[in-house]
Amino acid sequence: MSDLKQSHDSVLLEIKGHVGWLTLNRPQALNALNASVLDALEAHVCALRATEGLRVVVLTGAGKAFVAGADIKAMADLSPQSAAAFAARGHRVFQALSDLPVPVLAAVNGFCLGGGCELALSCDVIYASDKAKFGQPEVKLGLIPGFGGTQRLARKIGPMAAGALLFSGGMIDAAEAKRLGLCLEVYSPEALIEAVTAKAEEIAAQAPLAVAQAKALLKLGLEAPLATANAFEAQAFGVIFDSQDAKEGVDAFINKRAATFNGR
Repeated sequence: MSDLKQSHDSVLLEIKGHVGWLTLNRPQALNALNASVLDALEAHVCALRATEGLRVVVLTGAGKAFVAGADIKAMADLSPQSAAAFAARGHRVFQALSDLPVPVLAAVNGFCLGGGCELALSCDVIYASDKAKFGQPEVKLGLIPGFGGTQRLARKIGPMAAGALLFSGGMIDAAEAKRLGLCLEVYSPEALIEAVTAKAEEIAAQAPLAVAQAKALLKLGLEAPLATANAFEAQAFGVIFDSQDAKEGVDAFINKRAATFNGR
């Protein structure tokens, strides 16, 4: 799979081997989300979905922030109807990111507030710099989260911890975010991208059909009764067992050699 770079100015896309890198690129505005950023992000997500050989995606921010929130100045004059439409647009884009068949990793390098926290919550695994700050400060503006924060945050860290953040608009550091389960690991700013690159490459080295199926079943299991989810797992196990990658993996294990997976 060849490397590729694409730019929509406010969001950059680079394909490195089997890994897609999305970078929010408004450092002068702390990568605040506006209509053009959502458009660019949606375009890149569509491109990633159509990219052959893609096995994992990493999302990060340029400069000192991951995403410091929505662009409040751009939102100031919205009507109630326009505000609802803007929220629905964000939901659509974030859901498209979440629905990518490959794992999506967030490398949170700084402020991850409001819409930024909601964007990170749309990813499968969140890693953070020890300079990162997380929060949903919307109530401080007389607002509520509009891109999924009231729903995804509770599913990630539980309703009580989510409520404490949502009701106060407070901000927490990366260590507290890890304690709550909002991020998985914390690294120094200098080590973050190298560490997440290693995580991405580790995932990319595995059998892609199996990884994609594991992601799909994980998401299904959060929304279905256990017995139903287990039945889907058993069915999927039978299907994946017939793949070329499964045969390659089993043969490599038996013969004590490294497996080579081709996504078939």
